[in-house]
Amino acid sequence: MLDNEFSRLLAQTGLTVNEAAEALGCSLRQIYRWDHGSSVPRETVLRMLRSLAENRLSQKVSTQFTFIDLFAGIGGLRRGFDAVGGRCVFTSEWNKFSQQTYVANFPDNRSIEGDITQVETTNIPDHDVLVAGFPCQPFSIAGVSKKNSLGRSHGFACEAQGTLFFDVARILKDKKPAAFLLENVKNLQSHDHGRTFEVILRTLRDELGYRVWHRVIDAKHCLPQHRERIAIVGFREDVPFSWDDLLLPEKGLFRLRDILHPEDGSESVEEPYTIAPGGMVNPKYVLTDKLWAYLKNYASKHKAAGNGFGFGLVGPDDVTRTLSARYYKDGSEILIDRGADRNPRRLTPRECARLMGYPDDFRIPVSDTQAYKQFGNSVAVPVFAEVARVMLPHILALLQKEKSSQATDVIAEVI
Repeated sequence: MLDNEFSRLLAQTGLTVNEAAEALGCSLRQIYRWDHGSSVPRETVLRMLRSLAENRLSQKVSTQFTFIDLFAGIGGLRRGFDAVGGRCVFTSEWNKFSQQTYVANFPDNRSIEGDITQVETTNIPDHDVLVAGFPCQPFSIAGVSKKNSLGRSHGFACEAQGTLFFDVARILKDKKPAAFLLENVKNLQSHDHGRTFEVILRTLRDELGYRVWHRVIDAKHCLPQHRERIAIVGFREDVPFSWDDLLLPEKGLFRLRDILHPEDGSESVEEPYTIAPGGMVNPKYVLTDKLWAYLKNYASKHKAAGNGFGFGLVGPDDVTRTLSARYYKDGSEILIDRGADRNPRRLTPRECARLMGYPDDFRIPVSDTQAYKQFGNSVAVPVFAEVARVMLPHILALLQKEKSSQATDVIAEVI
């Protein structure tokens, strides 16, 4: 795994880039260069950061429960469970670039495990909650279409990814956490005429004994993006969990202008995404004449054939299509309209981060290509933060019940 010590230490301090610039006595430009790995800081800077990080890590953290983060990506699900008092005790993510982003944003003094299929459950710490966004390509509409075109299997027949659900089941069986949250694409419910989802629910309920609830939630409640994902929540015992407790804003309150670079000088420059003067979007994100002509011709051809394929041109008052992991290829699903006679542009990686609900102090230490893939594969952070909030009282109730039962057993042995 690539290691940028500056990014890792900066994450451990908990400082924003502005706070770090002030604490270290340097410019924002220099902080961004060190954070992105385009230059190496002096040893004196690293020593200062190590000291700040040690002070932060020495502070007592209030922990209400522990959890593990499987198929972690860049930590979107983790942010929700951190926010409600959870402490992550184990992380698994196989992609080295996602590991790099994860390490840059979460101050853990432990390594990230790679391929979960190679990890014995005896090597996974005990935990109260299992959190997993298990790979969705075998079940997604795009994933199934691609595999069909290539003559490949999908769903549970996809040996590379589809069976990874059973590694989740393996860990649940051996570790028996009080609760779990699983995330996947909406199409998981209908894949293979519903048989795939039936197997998943039967495994969780009948074989593992969990009480299970599931619901498809659209990120449009919280973000200017139409993005439907299924949340599967389970508890080891009966609890009064209800999806009615979710507090989601009415759809349509958020618009694209909420996440776009204003380009009016009101936002600090963040190279390479925006440049001086005025924080203008870097011209490199504007489509070339050749690519724009290709996308228009492609859309016209499919429209004439009666197909719905084409680019998605949007403005500040719109809501976008779903951001996908293929966005790095041409950006066609979300193109920002720049007015007549001007080629549209892609979203910058920072705008993609905002579109997924990540704050502006979330560090992006990888290339644009990798960043687009990572945000396209991520969860909508505020949606699952709200799911974590609704789960919390039931998690704590089960832990308290278990604690009381253990105390009763101890008293009985003494007597």
